[in-house]
Amino acid sequence: MGIEDFFKGCAKKQTSSGGGCGVGIYMLGFLGALFYYLNTAPSFWVGLVGILKALVWPAFLVYEIFMFFGA
Repeated sequence: MGIEDFFKGCAKKQTSSGGGCGVGIYMLGFLGALFYYLNTAPSFWVGLVGILKALVWPAFLVYEIFMFFGA
């Protein structure tokens, strides 16, 4: 399954039982953030905080976008 197949599935009409393409994109971002935070953590507790940050990474992204545009 390539990236083209992934996005073809996103273009299909979504039913109420599925999370759609957004869930897949969120999970890719979550795994990337988790990998980053755990690899840069110098201690167990900083790694634990990194796991929590990985869960809420969209909030950090939106905040930084708003700060960039001066909103």
